[in-house]
Amino acid sequence: MSKAPSKRKRLKKLIPYARGFHPPSQQVKSRAVGFEINSVPQEYKDDGSSFLPIPRPTSQDDWLAQYVEKGQSYKDYLLENPWFSQRKHKFMQQKFIPSGNTICEKYPDGKIYIAKIGAFSSDICFDDLVDYIKRFLCLPVCVLNGLDIVQERDRLTLIEDPTYNPLSRPEARIKRSTLHTRYDGKTKHLQICVDSILSKLRSVKPHDALCLIGLTPHDLYGDKSDLFVAGMAAGLQQVAVFSLMRYNPALSFSTEHWYDIEETKKIDPVEKRRLILQRSCKLVVHELCHLLGLPHCIYYSCCMNGSGHLQEDFDQPMMLCPVDLHKLQTLTGFDVEARYKTLLEFFLKNNFFKEANWVEKRLKFVQKGEESKR
Repeated sequence: MSKAPSKRKRLKKLIPYARGFHPPSQQVKSRAVGFEINSVPQEYKDDGSSFLPIPRPTSQDDWLAQYVEKGQSYKDYLLENPWFSQRKHKFMQQKFIPSGNTICEKYPDGKIYIAKIGAFSSDICFDDLVDYIKRFLCLPVCVLNGLDIVQERDRLTLIEDPTYNPLSRPEARIKRSTLHTRYDGKTKHLQICVDSILSKLRSVKPHDALCLIGLTPHDLYGDKSDLFVAGMAAGLQQVAVFSLMRYNPALSFSTEHWYDIEETKKIDPVEKRRLILQRSCKLVVHELCHLLGLPHCIYYSCCMNGSGHLQEDFDQPMMLCPVDLHKLQTLTGFDVEARYKTLLEFFLKNNFFKEANWVEKRLKFVQKGEESKR
């Protein structure tokens, strides 16, 4: 007779934090949100279950097992974020109003640009991803067309069609440039060096861009020793490139060889698309927030936490904690309740039920506080 399975859950082994890192106390977290203790608006209050503590490392590769993060309070953010400066951002080529309070007031023509670099499969919902960025950041978002990649065995050529770029001369012709890549003849796997794409993005960034992010279905690397990189940003130039390839849950890949990667897992196509979209949404808004001046978060479990590997990235929530919500709200000027409502629409539309439940609960908490004031 076989034994019944134990009801006790196996606890994950905890790994020490990187030497020198100390998780913030509740008092430090409360101060970091940026309000006096007795005057915290309802939308930034913790109801006791919405904002969880930052998780302890369970792997030596976890972010906080490797790096000592200082963290940044709301007040420090106001002092350190260059978007609040009364001087024009160095690489901005657009109208600037130094007296403006939000980024939209300082750069009234400013937009976030997303460039699709290469042909995405039907598994990647590019339009839905762009829609999420708009709802999350509450900033104008545009797609920059005119960039494509053509592959011929072990060679990739970046095609730039100048007709899509208003900065190009009327007589400009289509440009072709060979990307720096590495290729494995046995597995036929190819990776692009991120620097060769970043240099091109700098030259095509529209004059009204707050920043430009290139998204590609191709795998990326930075140094020869890399297995891969999810992407890289050139923060001063406000350009970045990221790959969505390894966000496919059907992939299996080696932890030793960059070229050992293939699709082997059988996953329901609908669930596959949902997971790729969810993971891509988290990646892109995380990196855009970096370009907008938000560093990694150490206060709560938050979509601005650092991640040392893909699984840690996948496990992180899609939502901002009170500290980062206050930062982003001050930068872009959105109404917190209205933003939650538009995010809820997105989550329900795309079957993100866990996130939808969280937002519904959060909205009830915010609205309950408003009713108590009446």
